[in-house]
Parts: sequence; structure tokens; C-alpha cells
Amino acid sequence: MCEWVQVSGLVKRGHGVASGQSGDPRFPKGTIEMQKPIFSRFGLSQDDYFMGTIYFSISHKRYEIRQSKCTFKQVKWSSAEPAENFSFFDCRIVTHKNERIDGLVYYPHPETKSEHFQPTDILEIVMPYISSLKYEDELLLEVNSHQLHIV
Repeated sequence: MCEWVQVSGLVKRGHGVASGQSGDPRFPKGTIEMQKPIFSRFGLSQDDYFMGTIYFSISHKRYEIRQSKCTFKQVKWSSAEPAENFSFFDCRIVTHKNERIDGLVYYPHPETKSEHFQPTDILEIVMPYISSLKYEDELLLEVNSHQLHIV
């Protein structure tokens, strides 16, 4: 059973590595584009999602992991990076028209990352492309309370 919990937050500017906008030559099309075929082989399709992340700040709150939708361990997705662990959690954005857009919280485990660390109040989200979205937009996010706990 899924129980949705709402949390409001702001869209912030991230590192630009996930989408390839950082200009890092190691990831010219972004890390998400490089990881997508690997996650697909593990059974997680990201075909409907934009190849980047929404950097979502839940300012003055934090989250605790309960049970991921899926976790992939020791994923070697780049010759330039060590293998990493990744978890994904169900989420959805609630639009101003009260429509819900399904997505996933994308969680590269910090203990296996070599760089590009996130503050503890940031959730990285993969979603279909939302053309109207811009930095500093306030959003309402719903997360599955059995997967993530907002504190």
C-alpha cells in the first residue's frame, strides 16, 4: 500500500552534471544519459524522463530512507568514475492545476560517490520534461511514506 506525504520546496540550481549542462568533458551528455541503459538492463526504465534531475530543496527539513523502490549496487557506469550504489523512490509533483506527474527520487549513495555531493535538504528528482519549470519555483512534492520519511 502506498501512502503519499506532501512536502513543499524550491527548485534550485544543481551541479549541471546529471543533464550535461556543466560542460564536464567526462559526461558530455550528462550522467543520467550514461546511466540510463544500465538501469534499464536492471529493469528500471527511464524512457519517459528528462535526462537530467530537478534539484529540489526541502529547506529546513530532511529525509530519511526507509525502503527504496529499487537499489542497484556497484554500478560501473563510467570509466572515469568508481562504481556507485543507486536507489530510487516513488514521487510525484503536484501541479498548480492539481495534476500529478509521476517521477522518481534519484539517490546516488553518498558513501560511494567521489564528488558532486548534495546538501541533506536536497532531493534529486527525475521526471518527464516540464517546460514551465524554472529555478526558484515552489513545488509540492509527494513521496511514498513507506519509502521516504520527511522530518
